[in-house]
Amino acid sequence: MSLFTREEALEYHSMGRKGKLEVLPVKPCANQKHLSMAYSPGVAEACLEIADNPAKVFDYTNRANLVAVISNGTAVLGLGDIGPMAGKPVMEGKGVLFKAFADIDVYDININQKDPEKIIEFVKMLEPTFGGINLEDIKAPECFKIEETLIEEMDIPVFHDDQHGTAIISGAGLLNALEITGKKIEDMKMVVSGAGAASIACCKFYVSLGLPAENIFMYDSRGLLHKDRKDLNKYKLEFAQSKDFGAMTETIKGADVFIGLSVKGLLSKDMVKTMAKSPIIFAMANPDPEISYPDAKEVSPDCIMGTGRSDYPNQVNNVSGFPFIFRGALDVNARKINEEMKIAAASALADLAKEPVPQDMLDAYGLKELSFGPDYVIPKPLDSRIIEWESTAVAEAAMTSGVARSKVDLSEYRQSLKVRMEQSRIRIKDFISSYNLNL
Repeated sequence: MSLFTREEALEYHSMGRKGKLEVLPVKPCANQKHLSMAYSPGVAEACLEIADNPAKVFDYTNRANLVAVISNGTAVLGLGDIGPMAGKPVMEGKGVLFKAFADIDVYDININQKDPEKIIEFVKMLEPTFGGINLEDIKAPECFKIEETLIEEMDIPVFHDDQHGTAIISGAGLLNALEITGKKIEDMKMVVSGAGAASIACCKFYVSLGLPAENIFMYDSRGLLHKDRKDLNKYKLEFAQSKDFGAMTETIKGADVFIGLSVKGLLSKDMVKTMAKSPIIFAMANPDPEISYPDAKEVSPDCIMGTGRSDYPNQVNNVSGFPFIFRGALDVNARKINEEMKIAAASALADLAKEPVPQDMLDAYGLKELSFGPDYVIPKPLDSRIIEWESTAVAEAAMTSGVARSKVDLSEYRQSLKVRMEQSRIRIKDFISSYNLNL
């Protein structure tokens, strides 16, 4: 059941100041002295310091807390190629989430360009301005080349959330589901519905967690990926089986895990019945999963079920990942977001799900109790503790893996994140309330 009507959603975006973001100064400009320091001639002092030592850009500008959300609008949510202007509300929304969850400032940049080489050239030119790049809603397979090239050729974190966000959050749930069921990741058989950017990134991440690639049976709209097919790009070939093992109705038999990133209804109750004992089912098509939570539980009460929906347990929501991953990366001035940092993020989320849930979280979701188990393997997205756990883990992984250019004391850093977010929420609440919006 939707929490809003179409009219309410449109009014939300159009009431008061149009859109969802506003740029505000954080230094006063109320008198001649302020004006002289903010711009000419005082600004020259900061310019000269940076010219002499480029690292000072992080001290005298907002670069250390500024991320570009970049899209060409070719794969927007489930809406497809609707273009950069129609995709802009999503990118602004991404900026809202960065700010609300991790106090990160964002400029959304929506570009009218589909050529991967030109996108790469454009994004590289933005490096002096931004501390990180979040690629968003760029279709596969172009998104793979774009991200790979930018990671290699830029000296700041580049992260395509459509790929890695789902991988990291579902990976956290998978780690906990394995613990609950007693299954071993190296022995699992996994069936995957969908072979787009998110599916391929998820499977790559699961392999990094220990799942053998040959245990993955991945399907696109034409069937199982296998090496006899002549229509597979190099990214799909990475997960192609040695031969055609048949339809999903066959390979799902005895499978331990189903991963769905496709469309509604592709996993039937009869198919679930043939899966292994205590199957793990992450049906993440939005808004309607490959099989509904009630249907999966009806035929397999012992299954561990996750979806992309907030009205069922174990929501796989990317907002539990990207703001906190970038927060940790930015705070140690990381050159990239590497595999160690992604694994650290997933492990931190998995560990947090085992902690006692505070009362304010129960109240926020209207729950009487919530504890680690089949219906709680992933922390709730609104859990305010995520930033302390995940960002700290990411910062630590960046330092230990050698991509951090600065160091933090992890204990002090963890506490500073809590204080930072408390102060940020107060600022945002007071600012929004000044508009007197009836929301």
